[in-house]
Amino acid sequence: MKSNDWPEAGDYVVCHVTNVTDFGAYVELEEYKSKEGFIHISEIKAGWVKYVRDYIREGQKVVCKVLNIDRNRGHIDLSLKDVNEHQKRTKVQLWKNEQKAEKWIQIAAENAEFKGNIEDLYYSFVSKFGSAYTAFEEAAIGGESVFAGMDVDKKMEASIVNVSRENIKDAFVEIAGYVDLTSLAPDGVEHIKNALKMAAEIEEPETRVEVTYVGSPRYRIRVIAPDYKKAEAVLKKSSSASIKYISEHDGTGVFNRHIESVKS
Repeated sequence: MKSNDWPEAGDYVVCHVTNVTDFGAYVELEEYKSKEGFIHISEIKAGWVKYVRDYIREGQKVVCKVLNIDRNRGHIDLSLKDVNEHQKRTKVQLWKNEQKAEKWIQIAAENAEFKGNIEDLYYSFVSKFGSAYTAFEEAAIGGESVFAGMDVDKKMEASIVNVSRENIKDAFVEIAGYVDLTSLAPDGVEHIKNALKMAAEIEEPETRVEVTYVGSPRYRIRVIAPDYKKAEAVLKKSSSASIKYISEHDGTGVFNRHIESVKS
């Protein structure tokens, strides 16, 4: 969604070339509403440029660096030569990701029969997570809990989580293991509950831990993370926390490893 704000000097922006002249090119900024910029011939490429059209043409998408902004005149000076290939690829990918996120919000809103303002919701995600796409990445891992403190409809939260896991699941891996917890203490049930709580409360960036009941005395610990190394570390930390707790409260705990591919 196009922003009403202005870019800052030093920002990289995706532009649509609208008019090429002998002394430069006029462009529209794709991420901003009604914002136009100009690339002077001296900013097209390093060295001497005889014909601007040899390097840029109408209808082309280019990534530029913002040099100067004059809000009173509505003027933005841009540079094409100050953008290297890595910066270009990174910016284009971020832009495409935001386009995906816009579509996903629309889909989630339709599925949830959302009656609120979608644009306001989009920018609330940008404000909290840095980008709407990042909000979907976080939701794919952390579920509805990532929206804590935000004014988001509960049905919409669930819909966003579903859409995010349908579209971003390939970016994550899942592993699982089992802990067998037993206690002969009079209040052993409470000790087991607390041990499971310890396992579930392990928090690491970009990971999600779920603990579910399988059948006495077995409980399943499921970990979703960006890679297997991080997932393994979190699984070990989670299972160890539960076993340590139950062992300190007149009980026993045993860990059993199990691997499976991500399904959600």
